[in-house]
Amino acid sequence: MKERITITLEQDILADIDKHVDKENAKNRSHAIELLLKKALGKRCPKKAVILCGGMGTRLRPITHEIPKALIPVHGKALVEHLIDLFKKFDIKEIILSVGYKKEQIMKHFGDGERLGVRISYIEEDTEAPLGTAGPLKKARSLLTDTFIVTNGDELKDINLEEMYDVHKSNKAVATIALTTVPDPSNYGVAEVSGTRILRFIEKPPMDEAPSNLINSGLYILEPQVLDLIPDGQAMLEKDVFPIVAYNGGLFGYPFAGQWFDTGNIERYDRALKHWRGIGHED
Repeated sequence: MKERITITLEQDILADIDKHVDKENAKNRSHAIELLLKKALGKRCPKKAVILCGGMGTRLRPITHEIPKALIPVHGKALVEHLIDLFKKFDIKEIILSVGYKKEQIMKHFGDGERLGVRISYIEEDTEAPLGTAGPLKKARSLLTDTFIVTNGDELKDINLEEMYDVHKSNKAVATIALTTVPDPSNYGVAEVSGTRILRFIEKPPMDEAPSNLINSGLYILEPQVLDLIPDGQAMLEKDVFPIVAYNGGLFGYPFAGQWFDTGNIERYDRALKHWRGIGHED
């Protein structure tokens, strides 16, 4: 809940504040002041993000016969480095990588994160018993004690995480899913929404039966109570957790218009190489 206040500032400070006003982030002077205060108070975004990069990348073979999906090159950087760039843009520097397949290569490449200006820790999965998209979070329970972000590690995305966090908190959401729009949603989980509340996901519906063109982009803001819903062993956020959160009215969506590329197979990876413009690119 927001409250209107009146403040008096010197003109040179107001001039500096006005420099922060733009169409993408600060919409007006009041919003700019709010964003600057949040940054100063450390409340712009969650402090921690989990990147899920334990998969075998079977659809990217033969590339992934030799290197894990997280390290496939995109414009001179490993794929996951672009996600780290996104988090750094919003001052999120506590990164947890969930690793499994060829995890030694990933851990050697990223180390403790100092080279990239972040702090990286690891959740190690057994390649023979992968934990899915939810299992690693339960394993990291002791590290996830406040609102946190989770993202798939095989997608490139440029999302205003600050705005998404505002939406998440304004809705008092348990989980908020970043939703992107695709022309043909029949290959994805499609969101059925009422306002910003997600009622359910319909998996790979025929195009003429899809309730919307909004799909799960693979990035979430979650409250720690979500961890209580994860069963032991292999578990999926999409199948085991989000339906429960939706049933209880705590699942919301954040539609965004930024770049999003799925690199899950050779064709999509090729498209990403051709069209991805990097984090923070403006047309």
